[in-house]
Amino acid sequence: MSEPDPILLFAGSGSPRLGGAIAQHLGLELGRSDTRRFSDGNLFVKVDENVRGRDVYLIQSTVFPSNDNFMELLFWIDAFKRASARTVTVIMPYFSYAKGDKKDEPRVSIRARVCADAIEAAGADRVVAMDLHAPQIQGFFRIPVDNLYAMSVLCDRIEEQGREDLVVVSPDAGYAKQARRYASILGASVAIADKERKEYDEVAQVWVVGDVSGRDAVIVDDFTISAGTLVSCADELMRRGARSVFAAVTHGVFAERSMERLDRSPIDKLIVTDTVENHPVSLSAKVDMVSVAPLFAEAIERIHRRRSISVMFPEF
Repeated sequence: MSEPDPILLFAGSGSPRLGGAIAQHLGLELGRSDTRRFSDGNLFVKVDENVRGRDVYLIQSTVFPSNDNFMELLFWIDAFKRASARTVTVIMPYFSYAKGDKKDEPRVSIRARVCADAIEAAGADRVVAMDLHAPQIQGFFRIPVDNLYAMSVLCDRIEEQGREDLVVVSPDAGYAKQARRYASILGASVAIADKERKEYDEVAQVWVVGDVSGRDAVIVDDFTISAGTLVSCADELMRRGARSVFAAVTHGVFAERSMERLDRSPIDKLIVTDTVENHPVSLSAKVDMVSVAPLFAEAIERIHRRRSISVMFPEF
């Protein structure tokens, strides 16, 4: 079997730093490209090198600003296809519309499905994401979707904290299965928080099921935006006698006022990955960012050489 052509890697304006880190791990330079925003809000993208007949990998998180970055993603896919790229693999570290994965009240859009249709219509051949909010989102696409997991990277950083008598806390029942996986890797027990959000203000009431008294609690989740759920959960854990509380979250989205909320909370450290980088706020000293560039680099290398992705995550 002949060696494939070298990888062509590009980064959109949603992921320039992560794109550069992935390229460094692969021993590559990012492809030359140009993105412009006109005064009327229109976007313009241009591929500044030859991609004809080549397999292209585009890195673009779709957040801050979500709509602009998602439209930019579609334009990039179209530009590569019109430049005669053989395939376009979308590396979407954070899929902002993944939260809209179901019709949970009358007369609402299933936004993740609309976005999936748009990505396909633009011409993408494959999608690689990380810690999708719901695994069934993979089924929204008719093209291959690889869902990578940040758990190994986050667990390594959790273990570096040297906490004793650790208890892993799921912030809701829906994340309990993932919390059990964290606990299995860390050799810890599990507690589950039950939250109720009555309004659209991203504030939740929290109850905790499990023994946390006198123990170091780590809250795990796939993303946080306002930090409201994490803080409410941490407050309840401290009320129940936890010795300390910290958190590990894949996607640190961090909207306005999230850092003030985190700084006032009993959470002493919040571990996040670098899937989101265009934050509208300055990050708190409590935020500890770890890179998932090595995971994405390995996944890209395996896809390019037609090798298995699942072997990267034996715990799943």
